[in-house]
Amino acid sequence: MTDHLRVHDAALARLQALHPKLIDLSLDRMWRLCAALDNPQDRLPPVIHVAGTNGKGSTVAYLRAMAEAAGLKVHVFTSPHLVRFAERIRLAGTLITDAHLADVLDRVERANAGLPITFFEITTAAALVAFAEVPADLCIVEVGLGGVLDATNIVTPAVSVIAPVDIDHREFLGDTLDKIAIEKAGIIKPEAPVVSARQRQEAEDVIETAAALAGVDLTLMGRDFDAWNERGRLLVQMQDRLLDLPAPSLLGDHQFANAGLAVAALLALADPRIDEAAMAAGIAGAVWPARFQRLTAGPLAERARAAGADLWLDGGHNPHAGQAVARALGDLAARDGRPVVLISGLLANKDATGFFSPFARLGAEVFAVTFEGHAAAPAAQTAAAAELAGLRAHACDSLEEALTKALARSPTPHVLICGSLYLAGEVLAMSPETWPA
Repeated sequence: MTDHLRVHDAALARLQALHPKLIDLSLDRMWRLCAALDNPQDRLPPVIHVAGTNGKGSTVAYLRAMAEAAGLKVHVFTSPHLVRFAERIRLAGTLITDAHLADVLDRVERANAGLPITFFEITTAAALVAFAEVPADLCIVEVGLGGVLDATNIVTPAVSVIAPVDIDHREFLGDTLDKIAIEKAGIIKPEAPVVSARQRQEAEDVIETAAALAGVDLTLMGRDFDAWNERGRLLVQMQDRLLDLPAPSLLGDHQFANAGLAVAALLALADPRIDEAAMAAGIAGAVWPARFQRLTAGPLAERARAAGADLWLDGGHNPHAGQAVARALGDLAARDGRPVVLISGLLANKDATGFFSPFARLGAEVFAVTFEGHAAAPAAQTAAAAELAGLRAHACDSLEEALTKALARSPTPHVLICGSLYLAGEVLAMSPETWPA
């Protein structure tokens, strides 16, 4: 991933100068640096390694919530952050402190000795050092980009998890689904069972082959287990048992599949402390910002509330994510017949028309914006992509202007800010009340 830093992350900025590329997929630099750090990746609690195109973060959130509901201390590494870099590193249940982060980064930078390294690699190494030094029962690691050559792929997992695979990051991972699936399946390792979400056939074939070559069991959604919404509850059917669990805390019908994937992964981990009661509590209590999140605090939420509108936030940015979010937004609109409005900004390299296409059936109107970042698409480009998808679209000069125009619609609409996690981060950064904790 590209790594956007805000003012309060200034201490990290010098690390971005150590390598000329924001993304440079290779494991050589990670192996070298971690060897100089006494191989922290070999001193971790059991690791669940999570790859995929969509749903990785939500799956991680459910995994963490269920394990913590069982009383386990859990390390978590995710990316990108939304507001503060510290969101990426959770140590035994709490975000790393600024002082601890500064200390670990200083030690890792000294060990690197000025050699070329990417920002994601050096910060991943810092997370591994912190994880190795703080006792915990479980470590959940989310892949940054791809899998095969991702900096996280030096860990030895207890369970490998592959969320739904779709077309994204073509410039790094390939332009076909099977090529991208090969990258994602690169996290599969000998002696670690694999749990996969339901996949399109090309991706399923690749994952099955990778598991067979590694000599490990593959548990595939739709074949070996399934998860679905039945009367507002999550049912997870395994080969030997049926789990009847509460509805996921994260909204949208796609979250039933994400939560079911997390349940199957924990069953593969086979930690007896994580029982069905802990799974139920975790599924019902998981928190993951900017995934169809209802905004109830902050200046934008206050404006929406004053106008009688509800305001939502989602960082999905590819066609698969667009389908999931459009279904969730459509469910809201179907309850009361109110129109839907999107305030959208995307990175310039995304399939924006593919993202917007699922919203056409909702008759959604789009107010396009840009956001801070070198790769952000101009608002006019985003609006043009939405129009190609069959939506009415307008380019706006600011997020505030877009919200003003959205709230002027009658009847009062459902308003969704969507299209990029970087845009979501700007929204959440507006008020400390909405900073992820």
